[in-house]
Amino acid sequence: MNTNSCVSIQHVSKKFGKQQVLNDINLEVLEGEIFGLLGPSGAGKTTLVKQLAGLDVPSSGENFLLQEKMPSLKLIEKVGYMAQSDALYEDLSAKENLQFFSALYGLKGEKQKQRIEEVMELVHLSEHLNKLVSNYSGGMKRRLSLAIALLHEPDILILDEPTVGIDPVLRKSIWDAFYELKKKGTTLIVTTHVMDEAEKCDRLGLIREGSLIAVGTPRELKEETNSTTIEEAFLFYGGA
Repeated sequence: MNTNSCVSIQHVSKKFGKQQVLNDINLEVLEGEIFGLLGPSGAGKTTLVKQLAGLDVPSSGENFLLQEKMPSLKLIEKVGYMAQSDALYEDLSAKENLQFFSALYGLKGEKQKQRIEEVMELVHLSEHLNKLVSNYSGGMKRRLSLAIALLHEPDILILDEPTVGIDPVLRKSIWDAFYELKKKGTTLIVTTHVMDEAEKCDRLGLIREGSLIAVGTPRELKEETNSTTIEEAFLFYGGA
């Protein structure tokens, strides 16, 4: 395990019945970087990040976060996870959702109030704080899910397709927020199938049919394959 690694994935495979979903994944994610997992739908990205968030276990191999083997209750306050589908209470207001989730992380009183204000400002939802979540658009729900994942200021933030359904202007502001978090030392793992988002990551892991086919900075991956875009590089490594 690399001493600068805050995430270490060691020989991880996963089967659902006879279907091989992940195949011998080995990967180190460094502290304070934005690491992107790029691949088409069904490539295994969600299965992998669910394991990193402690919501699933590999069929073989091991995952370590901050030197702790996952899943680990010790790490619950150090990891933020935003799932691909929004886990929100629709019959509650955004504020009530945020209060509920922040209480789970032990945030109370003035600190809770402060963090709710900060995260809602970050995702540009402050004026919709008291609105019922059932009245939110799809994009607003994605932004609220992101706000919830950020409440407890986690060391590692795991985001599964965080900008799906979000308009390009807002997507830029969310990526600006990711860069601010990175500056503060947060490690971000972001899954995406959007090529221009992949370019924004410090390093990328390209996943195809459950296998990690290449790892490197966007620039390295393009130079190694003599490509002008990440999409071309992906197709090169994938043998298309």
